[in-house]
Amino acid sequence: MSQVKKMDGGWSVHESAYVDDNVEIGEGTSIWHFVHVLSGTRIGKNCSLGQNVMAGPDVTIGDGCKIQNNVALYKGVVLEDGVFCGPSMVFTNVTTPRSEVNRRNEYATTLVRKGATIGANATIVCGHELGEYCFIAAGAVVTRDVTPHAVMAGVPAKRIGWASHAGEMLKTDDKGDLVCPRTGDRYEERDGSLHRL
Repeated sequence: MSQVKKMDGGWSVHESAYVDDNVEIGEGTSIWHFVHVLSGTRIGKNCSLGQNVMAGPDVTIGDGCKIQNNVALYKGVVLEDGVFCGPSMVFTNVTTPRSEVNRRNEYATTLVRKGATIGANATIVCGHELGEYCFIAAGAVVTRDVTPHAVMAGVPAKRIGWASHAGEMLKTDDKGDLVCPRTGDRYEERDGSLHRL
């Protein structure tokens, strides 16, 4: 029978996971089956790393992030607080990889801002910033920076709408305002960006 161990510092790790030296893990974080956390990685409080996640080396994960099964976070990936990474989504860290060419000094930074959601099987090409509370649809391929609250879908991904703080696609009401169907919060679009009223 498999076991989960509670560690000093208030986080838990499954017996099949590997956590290298020189790693910081916040209280309340859970590390599940077959996870590998590499040296230099910092994981915040109350995170969940699902089965077969790989993080590092030198990756930063904020508080309250949920990283679903089969996600690899390579050097250069930075997740702010409250980021959701769906099952089998993909980060890259080199834009022009070649097996025969060493690119270890060319890793590009990918910054995922607070509250962003990345759907299952989406691909995030490195060197871009995903704005706060954006929503990347399942299977999308992101090849450029993403505006906060943008809903991105397709290959390459394009904005198809706006997402509320609660992760819902905003709807237009009879007054022309954008409304979150879950919370009733109202938003407006100004100069290509979204603002909560």
